[in-house]
Amino acid sequence: MKRGLVLEGGAMRGLWTAGITDVMMEHGIEPDGLIGVSAGAAFGCNYKSRQIGRAIRYNTRFAKDPRYSGVRSLLRSGDYFNAEFGYHIVPKQYDIFDDDAFNQNPMEFIVVCTDVETGKPVYKPLTKVTSDTYDWIRASASMPLMSRVIELEGRKLLDGGVGDSIPLEYFESMGYDRNLVILTQPMGYQKKHLKLMPLIRMTLRKYPNMIKAMNERHIMYNKELAYVEQAEKEGRCLVIRPDAKIPIGHISHNPDEMRNVYEMGRSVGERYIESIKDFYQI
Repeated sequence: MKRGLVLEGGAMRGLWTAGITDVMMEHGIEPDGLIGVSAGAAFGCNYKSRQIGRAIRYNTRFAKDPRYSGVRSLLRSGDYFNAEFGYHIVPKQYDIFDDDAFNQNPMEFIVVCTDVETGKPVYKPLTKVTSDTYDWIRASASMPLMSRVIELEGRKLLDGGVGDSIPLEYFESMGYDRNLVILTQPMGYQKKHLKLMPLIRMTLRKYPNMIKAMNERHIMYNKELAYVEQAEKEGRCLVIRPDAKIPIGHISHNPDEMRNVYEMGRSVGERYIESIKDFYQI
């Protein structure tokens, strides 16, 4: 049996997920592998480094810091979330990411990105911290219109949620047969066609396959939701989803709002912890 943890994205809704995963870490739950998309990757990496509370800590600390995120960063660099400060200075100087713990933890950790030239998902295993590790995580969480295209290992990359929003089927293909899936939208949610497609077409005009993937993302996402729900009915996965829409936008500079969402996640984590242990047969 291989125990997997699948974390979808959702930008700042990911703090709700971080509340759940922090509770899981506090209870000593160690999946064999974790696959994260976008915010699921950016916050999920703290699971492999076993750093409880890190995601909420640095997000609230730098919520209003223009070095971390904001329109100034977007206009100056093309990234709303400052790449150098957020992905290299913060984890090296201000809220240090535990590279050694990450390297020593045998948990498999995979981030999902989207290749803008093909419009297809890229699944990148991050076993040890290298010079590119933080940039792979950044690529997974780089939202179109809010981020520059990132070039890594000969690929041009953006937000993993465009290519594979909820990678349960991929993880099952890797042999993970007991998967906990944490979603950031409530039961019954269906994604709609993106209203910003005219702007997307102009901004990403060099990448027609990426434009096509974004134009059809709602179809892909809703099919994946149906796949997850069927797997849930068959007992192949345990799904945790919010009871209602998480009260935070894609972007937030309000530390109190962030803490509220995180605490909501913690409450759900405590509610589900015995079910998670039973499902994982711990």
